[in-house]
Amino acid sequence: MDMVVTLHACDTATDFASGQGSGMGGLRVILSVPCCQHELNRQIRNEMLQPVMRYGILKERMAALITDGLRAELLESKGYETQLLEFIDMEHTPKNILIRAVKTGKKKSRDSFSDTMKALHVAPTLDRLLYPEESASQKGE
Repeated sequence: MDMVVTLHACDTATDFASGQGSGMGGLRVILSVPCCQHELNRQIRNEMLQPVMRYGILKERMAALITDGLRAELLESKGYETQLLEFIDMEHTPKNILIRAVKTGKKKSRDSFSDTMKALHVAPTLDRLLYPEESASQKGE
């Protein structure tokens, strides 16, 4: 298999497709359009951001953006060059971010964003799939 494509994969389905694909080694391209990102919305906590996150709709939008940003970073840590692109106008759907990841072999350090996950108290599924021995959730953090 050379490519994985997901379209409006709900919640963690995007992570399972991307995690399985990137774990195969030979996968060259991941094209993913996530849908509802509920996982981090349930987990995210940060006292400094509380004045904004106490409003459900704002917390939901922030969680969705943080989820997709962390997905991109996690894929880069496994040797993919990633881009987050708007692929359709917002008037048609609010779920219009495409995560495009192309295997380059150039890995980014996971340390560069693991502090962000700790500060927000989140343990994304994709992190657990790609780094089962290192993820914050496996360490009980």
